[in-house]
Amino acid sequence: MKKFFSLTLFFLVGAAVIGLGILVGSNASWYFAWIFGTVFFVLLLAGAIMWFDHLDEPRPSEPERPV
Repeated sequence: MKKFFSLTLFFLVGAAVIGLGILVGSNASWYFAWIFGTVFFVLLLAGAIMWFDHLDEPRPSEPERPV
């Protein structure tokens, strides 16, 4: 649950930075927002892939299911 809160915090910080860049309105802010948003999206996808991969692992207390 701690990871979820930290991920949510990073998302909110990223959204605030992108929103601030849009409000400032210079071209540099748009490039920064685009690069930051792209990197954040890729990291978010990597985290989701790792999370779903972790969900498929059997727990030690559970017997393995036949495939």
